[in-house]
This record gives sequence, C-alpha cells and structure tokens, in this order.
Amino acid sequence: MKNKVQLITYVDRLGGGGLRELHALLAPGGALHGLFGGVHLLPFFHRIDGADAGFDPIDHLQVDARLGSWDDIRALSRDVDVMADVIVNHMSSESPQFLDWAARGAASPHDGLFLRLDSVFPQGATEQDLLALYRPRPGLPFTAAALAAGRKAILWTTFTPAQLDIDVLHPQGRAYLLAILQTLAAAGIRLVRLDAVGYAIKKAGTDCFMLPETFDFMADFACEARALGIEVLVEIHSHHQRQIDIAGQVDWVYDFALPPLVLHALFEGTAEPLRRWIAIRPHNALTVLDTHDGIGIVDIGADPADRVGRPGLVPPAVLDALVERIHTNSHGASRRATGAAASNLDLYQVNCSFFDALGRDEDAYLAARAIQFFLPGVPQVYYVGLLAGENDSALLASSGVGRDINRHRYSAAEIDQALQRPVVQRLLTLIRLRNEHPAFAGHFSVLPSADHQLHLRWQHGEHGLTLEVDLRHRKHHITAGLPINAD
Repeated sequence: MKNKVQLITYVDRLGGGGLRELHALLAPGGALHGLFGGVHLLPFFHRIDGADAGFDPIDHLQVDARLGSWDDIRALSRDVDVMADVIVNHMSSESPQFLDWAARGAASPHDGLFLRLDSVFPQGATEQDLLALYRPRPGLPFTAAALAAGRKAILWTTFTPAQLDIDVLHPQGRAYLLAILQTLAAAGIRLVRLDAVGYAIKKAGTDCFMLPETFDFMADFACEARALGIEVLVEIHSHHQRQIDIAGQVDWVYDFALPPLVLHALFEGTAEPLRRWIAIRPHNALTVLDTHDGIGIVDIGADPADRVGRPGLVPPAVLDALVERIHTNSHGASRRATGAAASNLDLYQVNCSFFDALGRDEDAYLAARAIQFFLPGVPQVYYVGLLAGENDSALLASSGVGRDINRHRYSAAEIDQALQRPVVQRLLTLIRLRNEHPAFAGHFSVLPSADHQLHLRWQHGEHGLTLEVDLRHRKHHITAGLPINAD
C-alpha cells in the first residue's frame, strides 16, 4: 500500500456515474487527479441497492452492470491502488446459492454454505446461550426461513434478515471466499477489507464475537490473500485492545478510536486521552475520521462484551457527553439518524457527517484532518468528508436508513462547486502535503506540550515537519525545519 492518502467512496455517489466516470475524476485532467494513492471502492458487486447498500451481495463475483465491468476495475487499478470489500460474514437472501439450496436442500451443491442455528447448537440452545450472544443491534441474530417442500430452517442473520450468515469453516464457505479472492486478484485488486469478520465464527458457549478462533480464521484468510498478492485490512468495531491484538495478525487495521478521540480533544480542549492512545496504537493502521458507517463509540468505551471488565479510553460519562455534543452540534440531525430513531441501526455508532459533528467549524475540521494525516499509518478520507459535506437529512427522510445521512449523492456540478469552497481547498493542500513531503517517510514523535496542545513531529534526515494544534482555539499550524520548543 502506498504511503499516500486514500479515498473511500461509493462508485455511484461521487459524480453520479459509474466506474469510468469515477476513473475520469482520478485520472489526468480530472478534478481529483493526483490527490490519492489509492481508492477504496465500497461494494460494487451485484447488486448495490439491496438491503444494506451493497453489503448484502447477490453475486460477489459480478460487478453491478449499472457501474461497469471487471475490465473497468482493471483499468482503474492500473492508475491507483484499488481496495475492495470481501463480505466474509454473509450474502443476500436473493443470492443464487441460497435460492438453489432453498429449493433443493441436501441435493444442492451449496448445502452447508449457510449457517443454521443447529449448526452451532446441535443439542439446542438454552436461554442463557441466546442471552450470551453479542450482536450490534437489538434482538437475536436469527431468521426463520420457509424452504421448499414445507421445510423450514432457523438461519443466522447477524445484521438483517436479508443478510444470511455463511458457514466460513464449511468447505462450501471456504470455497466461496477463495473464489472471491481469486476474482479480485484477477481484476488487479491488491487490497481487500474484511467486512464484519468479527462475527464470522460462531461457537456454542461463547458470545460468538471475536473469539480466539476468529483470530485464527483471519490469519488463515490473510495467508490465502497474500499468496494471491493481496494485502488484508480488517474492519472491527470493538474495544481498543482488540485492534492492537488484530494488528499482529494481518497487514492493516483501522484506527477507529481516532475519530471520537479527536472530537473529544476539540470539544474539551484537552489532548490527554488522545495522547494516551497515540502512545499505544498500532502503526499498521488506516487512519479515518469518517467512513460509510457512523462515528464509532464502542471503540473508545469499555469492553461491550465485558469479558474481563476492561475500561475504555474515556469514562462512560465522558462518552455520553461526547455523543450529546455531536447531537447538539448537528442540531439534532444525528439524533434522528442514530439508534432506535432509524432503521438499519447500529448501537455502537452515531450517524453524522464529521463536518457537522464539529458544528461546521472549518478551523476545527482542518485541525482534525491535520491530526489524522500526522499520525503513523495511511490516511483514508471519505468522499463526503473530502468535500466537507453536511448531513443529508432529505436522503435520511426518504430512505429511513440512519447511515444515509452521511451518504449524499453528489452530482458532477456539486463536486465542482464544493471543490471551490475555502475549507475544501485548504483540505486539498493538506492532502498534497501528506502525499509529497519526504518527512512522512521518517521518524514520528510526540513532542512535550501543554494539556490543551498537541505537538506531532516527523523527521526524515534533513526534512522535518511539526504540527502544533491549539485544542482550545481549534486551530493548527504546520512548520518545517527543526522541532519547536514546547511551552
């Protein structure tokens, strides 16, 4: 992976076109040319408009024809690194595999592919077994399915009834996932993100989330991917220690603790929790402030599974105050998009654009991006965040899906207009600095400073850069040359 800023985007929500139109934006002469070393294409498989915006693929081996073809993916991958999702935990209830199994049962070649309740609990599940299960949404992760010839089955559905969990340890499950990797490798993709992998392994007598066997599965999957020339990024929202543990198993992890900690630092004018995290966070991380999902809260809170009573990076009262501050800054829009107020909900996230989470304070927003870009790892910028996008309450109202508030569909004219805004122009300057300055290939350090300040330093030979952030006044300053003298 190039040590340059990456873009995260839906193919059809940045310019309103398909793969060729997105490629044109990133190619010479395009409005975004030279800004990104790679692009994470959010699910572009058939089909992109199911129950979960493409995260419930009907056919993971086929590009949605409305976006283009594998040839278009190959063409794009020749110009920038392309990351794609491997949705390891589930597939659509409309998939040909499920339809065939539902019709033919044991005679189907896909028999064993879908995880049933009795696959994990062959002797039946007790009330305590079911109450122990960890799920990011209310209720139990099961759906009763009516099959052909009067047959019925209780299927695991961790997320929605339309997303059927795969038995990833069954030969059919392994073959399915390997076929996805091989197809992506043939299309020139060299980076994959494992979506929802924390839920992939289920075992009786556990909470079925991030088990030791899950780590084994991730390590095995990463080996198979590397054999095909593919690096692996793991997507897990969980206690911060798990990100540290996972980092030793795969190529890359997300720094999901960063967004809420940066917000806390700018809200409260103190760097202390953020500074503590910087001291222990893994460096093989993709740094993000915003993604297609909400702003993670569980990532800095206490262990939600409460296995050993591990505390979070901030106390519960501080976390509650952080959430309320986001709701206030967004004038209640994030509250309407979060939790029980919206469908397709996640209990551990606040749905809000990062720009609105900061009350549309341009200086604070740019200070947050500067912190992101100065931390070790590879930065990713979400397409809405690239354009300092605001909450799309109209899309939320029309879809009823909470996360749609931060999934605006930009027309080409909107992109051109947004790129002229001063806050976006300043962000583009930061992106170019992060991509081009040789200091970022060197040594990182945190310099001593007052509690309301954060001073980060990169030094590579004679090339040095220092970021000074005044958290109280929400401003930042970058200097080149020798380190500053701290107050």
